[in-house]
Amino acid sequence: MTEIHTPSAALKKRQGRLRWILLLIWFSASFSPGFFARDLALEVNGWPLYFWMAAQGSVLVFIAIVAVYAWLMNRWEAEEVAANTQRDEHSPPNEPSGRD
Repeated sequence: MTEIHTPSAALKKRQGRLRWILLLIWFSASFSPGFFARDLALEVNGWPLYFWMAAQGSVLVFIAIVAVYAWLMNRWEAEEVAANTQRDEHSPPNEPSGRD
């Protein structure tokens, strides 16, 4: 039977920090091109370049954010489970209490 792993406080803090960083990246990638790239007077197939950057670039950034988040979460949780398993293997076994 598989044990359910409860993340430590340190892992939760790392996860929260990563979430905020990735949310800030997502926010800047989604809203910055529309506001600040209007000076690009180039047109691509009749559409302004800044529109293309906002529509296509933000989707690519979002996909990259999801991939980075999943990869780091899997890696950090695996490291923590390995550390807990290693710590449990090196701890002395519990003595039977004699009460059953």
